[in-house]
Amino acid sequence: MIHRRTLLGLIAALPVSVPALAAGSRFAVSFTPDEWRRRLGGDAYAVLREEATERPFTSPLNKEKRAGTFVCRGCAQPLFSSAHKFDSGTGWPSFWQPITRVAIATTEDRSLFMLRTEVHCSRCGGHQGHVFDDGPRPTGLRYCINGLSLSFVPGKGA
Repeated sequence: MIHRRTLLGLIAALPVSVPALAAGSRFAVSFTPDEWRRRLGGDAYAVLREEATERPFTSPLNKEKRAGTFVCRGCAQPLFSSAHKFDSGTGWPSFWQPITRVAIATTEDRSLFMLRTEVHCSRCGGHQGHVFDDGPRPTGLRYCINGLSLSFVPGKGA
C-alpha cells in the first residue's frame, strides 16, 4: 500500500500539471461553454466541464468487460486500457493506471473538506474523476473515473 504522502509525490512528479479549469486554462481541444454543452449534453457537460460526479452504479461502463480503450468523451483522447480496468466495488469504472503518463493530468482538490487528487484529460481538460492510493498491484493506485466522462472503443486495447 502506498502512503498518501508517497502518492502525492508520485503525482507531483508526473510531467503534466493542469491548473483548475476555472483559471481559464488553454488546451489543445477547446470550445466555448455553449459549444461544449451542445457536443456533450447536460449530464456529461456537468461532469466534464463543471467537475460534477455521476451517481455510483449508474454507468454501463462499470460492466464493460470487452477488450478495448476508454477514451475521453470530450476529445476522444485514449485514457485507459481495458487491460488496466478492475472492479473496485465503488460504483465507478476503476483503473490501476492510465494508458500513458501524459494522457491524464492532475490537480489538487480540496472540496468536501478533504484533500484529493483530481484527474483530468490532458488534451481538453475534461474532469474524469480522482485517483486514490488504495488500488491493486502493481501500482497501488485506483483511478476512480466517471463513466459519463468516457467513451468505450472496442478493439485490442492498449
